[in-house]
Amino acid sequence: MLRATFAGFSTALSALQANQKRLDITGQNLANMNTVGYTRQQLETSSLNYTNPVSKYMSNPTFNVGFGTQMNCVSQIRDPYLDAQYRMQMTKSSYTDGVQTALDSLSRILDESSISGIQKAFDNIQSVLSNIQDLANANDAVFESELRSRMQALTNLLNDSANKITEAKQDEFDRLKGEGTSEQGAVEKVNDLLRNIGDLNVQIKRNQIVGQPSLELLDERNRMIDELSSYIPIEVTYYKDDDHSGTYTAPDGSIRDKMYEYDQNGKVIGKKEWPDDLRITMSYKDQDGNTNSLILVNGTEGGQGKNYAEATVNGTRENPEGTSMTFSGWAAYNAANKTPVTISSGDNANPTNAHNYLEGGSIQSSIDMLAATKDGPAHKSVECYQYYTEKLNMLANTFATVINTINKDGNGGQQADLLSSRDGSAITAANITVNTDWYSGTVHFGNTSLTKPAGSTDTALNMLEAMKTRFDGNRDIQGIFANLGVALPDLGDKTFSDYMTNVSTVLANDSLANQTALKTNVTVLNGLQDSRDSVSGVSLDEEASNMMTYLSAYNAASRLMTALDEALNTLINNTGLVGR
Repeated sequence: MLRATFAGFSTALSALQANQKRLDITGQNLANMNTVGYTRQQLETSSLNYTNPVSKYMSNPTFNVGFGTQMNCVSQIRDPYLDAQYRMQMTKSSYTDGVQTALDSLSRILDESSISGIQKAFDNIQSVLSNIQDLANANDAVFESELRSRMQALTNLLNDSANKITEAKQDEFDRLKGEGTSEQGAVEKVNDLLRNIGDLNVQIKRNQIVGQPSLELLDERNRMIDELSSYIPIEVTYYKDDDHSGTYTAPDGSIRDKMYEYDQNGKVIGKKEWPDDLRITMSYKDQDGNTNSLILVNGTEGGQGKNYAEATVNGTRENPEGTSMTFSGWAAYNAANKTPVTISSGDNANPTNAHNYLEGGSIQSSIDMLAATKDGPAHKSVECYQYYTEKLNMLANTFATVINTINKDGNGGQQADLLSSRDGSAITAANITVNTDWYSGTVHFGNTSLTKPAGSTDTALNMLEAMKTRFDGNRDIQGIFANLGVALPDLGDKTFSDYMTNVSTVLANDSLANQTALKTNVTVLNGLQDSRDSVSGVSLDEEASNMMTYLSAYNAASRLMTALDEALNTLINNTGLVGR
């Protein structure tokens, strides 16, 4: 076969065009070095051969070569494996970060090592009782007033701590739901992301079908997927729709692949160039520890506005304990997605309370911290808000029971409560207060006993003993509880002060362990980000090197055209001159 006269020029022209496009793409990459979410672009080419339309998919030495290069498309340089690893690590980091935010809020309330709080208030009460045990001070109104003042200071601290924990719970709920606040809550952001990703799926596919790569839209979608992974664990898959994947039976009975075009003889004549769909699924664990998934964005199925899921929050700001979230699968339900999935914290107090939970993400961290019981979920790593609420309630109720029981004994068995609740209900940290009858003089600090003569200081001595007693439900104070028929308190074999120290220690240990986990997760995340940037990010050195390479190739193609021109000139002007 003789080549066409200008075929060589076409080859050189295609080389010039390809390298010009590569230079343009290099400039585009450099211009977007600092653009958030930008993915480095490249030109995909293939060897051009006009003798067979599918030669670019095949390798056959009998084909003619030398027809140049074909520009197939401009694509992004991404590593799906690194993307998956990054998003998985983002989920872990966001969980520990969300937990740390909650623990920091609790530390500002209960960290007895940095604030003069409840433990100090117990010490002050013990100091006043030491003075009152002196017989000369036992009936002194000044000392009784000072004791009442110290008691009031303690109850105020308990009230304040309980109220601040309640506010911390409400803030956590606001971070989850966001309703009535100036910032979006997690559920609102998740719904916005799912809707936008679903809409982008439709828009990107439409553009790609007509030959527009929509790389900027792909960047925006990838950025949104990364952000979504901070809220919930997700998996991203790319697939062909049903019309372009799998096999089918041809009229002649042969099994054919939907990815290829066939001639009338059943021979492959080309590959169907059809864009991929993107599916996002949420991974979760069920009550048996099995991993399940729910489709949140299902490609372009159902069309715009119908291919994504929706999340809702179950709970109220006034009673945030036990808050959960329900995810409804994509609108055009299939068999595996008809039942919405509710994500909750469950509890250890009721093992039969079946629940689904996420293995990471800021949403699960909020749900876990808002667990309904102090035991919290089995999968949790730290104690929840309710744990500290119930610990303070136990402390307040036990202290009031002990003080009131001892004072009743000091008043000859007559009811004389020094501490009570504000609303008459069971005493908690939130409602404990000094009895108003003590202020009015109806109730006094006891100075008698069922077994001691009038004028003794046994009440002060018994209270001092109580301040040093490690209550475990068995130890009594001179038989007072048995004599008055009051149940013995149990603080886990701890004194009042030690009990509060233990609460602070649990918080400190949780915070330290979570900070270590957070630091590790962030370090791994940054490493994965660096690895992704090395593949998908724009490197000034690499692009400058590419620029020089492409420019050299451009010059070489220009030189080829010059050489072809010289050869053609020789062919036209010099061939056949001999013998004329």
